[in-house]
This record gives sequence, structure tokens and C-alpha cells, in this order.
Amino acid sequence: MLHQIQDGDARIASPRQRVGSQLTRRGFLGALAAAGALVLGACSSEGEGSSSSEGSSGDSGDASSDSSSDSGVITTTSSDDPYSTGVHHATIEVQDYGTMTVALNANMAPITVSNFANLANEGFYDGLTFHRVVSDFMIQGGDPNGDGTGGSDQKIKGEFSDNGVKNTISHVRGTISMARSSDYDSASSQFFIMQKEDTSLNGSYAAFGNVTDGIDVVDAIVDATSSYGDSNGILPADKQPTITSISMVD
Repeated sequence: MLHQIQDGDARIASPRQRVGSQLTRRGFLGALAAAGALVLGACSSEGEGSSSSEGSSGDSGDASSDSSSDSGVITTTSSDDPYSTGVHHATIEVQDYGTMTVALNANMAPITVSNFANLANEGFYDGLTFHRVVSDFMIQGGDPNGDGTGGSDQKIKGEFSDNGVKNTISHVRGTISMARSSDYDSASSQFFIMQKEDTSLNGSYAAFGNVTDGIDVVDAIVDATSSYGDSNGILPADKQPTITSISMVD
């Protein structure tokens, strides 16, 4: 399993980029560098499952006050943040495709849920797009630049086990998770929603909830747009589905 990218981009490797038995790790990374591909590698797994929106609190540090590390990364949530505990719900409306409802598990990923919810409440996501679509894998959006290189003004601590945080939400069909660069604490606004299960992502990406209604929207987006993507799944601007709004329900 590979987790190698160049900085400044937030992508997850598609099945097309997965390593075959005839391709060495060095050759794979060399090919990516030569092509300028900025991707995160992961091994593929097939099948479907259901992720739970319930869970125990992740080990994300003292949640008594807002805090940023010296690098400016948000590492805790404030005690009065309504999104720092519990399970919350949001709707993701996609123009011409419909609406998804997601359950967001702040008991497992409080920093991630708080960041996502606050960006949604600010209207940050409204009018952005799903810029990357890979069939039988995932759809990725939330980038102001529309090409995988952008984000909000704030980065957050990566809430996953490789970064010392307990997070047992599995990357199954419908899981919503955060994209990042090679820096574990580089997630910002970009997120992805799994079309198919890929548990090799577990422990390396901050999953923070799951789709509870409208997963057919993901399938429709994949069916309509994935053939237009480049080798990394990046869609031309005129083919990117527009996020009309992301709204917090509770």
C-alpha cells in the first residue's frame, strides 16, 4: 500500500493508479513524478458495507478551548462548539443530481466535523464543485480552485490512527472523509465520498461520517462524469458537478 504524494495537492489514488504486480514501488513513484501527478496511493478492495455514525471519542487532545499549533493547524475544539460532540446531520445538494444527507460523527472526529460544519455554515462550499470523480472509488470536492490544489484558510489535525488519533469509521460505500496532502495535518476543506469500499484507506484519512440518504447521487455523478476525467480523475471545469449548498441540519 502506498501513501506517497507531492505537497500542495489533496488527492487519493484511483484504482487506475494502483500498483500492479509487474510495477515496483520505485517505478510507480517515478512514473507519478514524471507525470506531475500529485496523488495518495492506496490498495484496492472490493465490496460494500455500512459505516457507523456512532463511536467513542477520538484521542484528539484537550477539547476545552480553541487551539492551534505553532504551524497554525487547529488541534482541538472549543468547549462551547456545538459540533464538537455527538452526531450531526447535513445535506449536500448537487445541481442537477439531487441531495445527499450525511451523518457526521463528532464523537469520533470532533475537529473534522467542527471544521466541516463551520465551513458549511459560512457558505464556503456553496457554488464549489466535485472536481474529481473516479468510478468504483469516490467523488472528491470542496476545492475553491477546482483542481485539487485549493482549500480554506485553515488546516486541521488529521484525525486518524497513523496520526495518533483513534478513528474506527471505515471507508465503505457512503463514507465521507477528508482529502489531504502528504502532511498528516494538511486537511482543509476538500472531502471525498466513497462509491465503493476501500478499507486500505482506514487509518490514513480522517473519515468523519457517512451518507444516510441519497447515495444514488454519488452513483449518478460517477456515471455521468467519470469518463471525462484525466488519469487522476480530474474533470474539465465544464463537467464538474456544482455543489449548490451544504447545509447543517443539526
